[in-house]
Amino acid sequence: MTIDQKTLDSLAEYLESAELEAREVVKITDAHPQLTLDDGYAIQAAIRARKEARGNQVAGLKAGLTSRAKMKQMGVEVPCFGLLFDYMSIANGGDVKTSELIHPKVEAEIAFVLKAPLRGPGCHVGAVLAATDFVVPAVEIIDSRYENFRFDLVSVVADNTSSSRFVVGSVARGIEGLDLRTLGMVMEKNGEVVAMAAGASVLGHPAEAIAQLANHLAARGEEIPAGTYIMSGGATEAIPVAAGDSIQVRFQDLGSVSMRFV
Repeated sequence: MTIDQKTLDSLAEYLESAELEAREVVKITDAHPQLTLDDGYAIQAAIRARKEARGNQVAGLKAGLTSRAKMKQMGVEVPCFGLLFDYMSIANGGDVKTSELIHPKVEAEIAFVLKAPLRGPGCHVGAVLAATDFVVPAVEIIDSRYENFRFDLVSVVADNTSSSRFVVGSVARGIEGLDLRTLGMVMEKNGEVVAMAAGASVLGHPAEAIAQLANHLAARGEEIPAGTYIMSGGATEAIPVAAGDSIQVRFQDLGSVSMRFV
């Protein structure tokens, strides 16, 4: 790391307070341009420690920047990874309180639940599929704490990859008979189609994002435990939402996910 513990703790408090108070802040690399990607993950880990100290629990893992276009835009070759916490979960068909958010956007995703642990290095799509118990449809509500949703890679990793809320559908299916690459999804906002995608929008296969997560964790001496819920990253573009909006995403073979913003 390039920063001392005092600075790390200060930046973790800066970002988490912005999340909990629903206010936007200047990206951290403006004041600390020397920060590295490892620093970003260290700040993310410090935010996790703050939440767990208050009794919050990790509910799952997530991948971000999983489209080739986003990766090119950010100048990266692998996705970034973050954490989902228990308080971020919204029931399917439920209400999302916009007063608790800054400038939310929604993405449709395929989520995986594992029946066996995954460990890199060398994890690949086949290993992910063999370890998958079932997949579920999901929508992530991302909400960067940075002004105007503008950030660099280090800053977004430190900000826990814009994690905010997530909604999981009620249909869970084993992967047998599913082609996750061609599995389609259509997002409607207030009854109008605003985005369409297929699973291949995520790194060619959504399981590739899970494999890269396992390899990322292996470099830190960690693995993905059995039973873990993992969001593979946005297949659709991120659609802005505000109070009064309703979102429904229809997934091929996986039912639908919906929510209202109030």
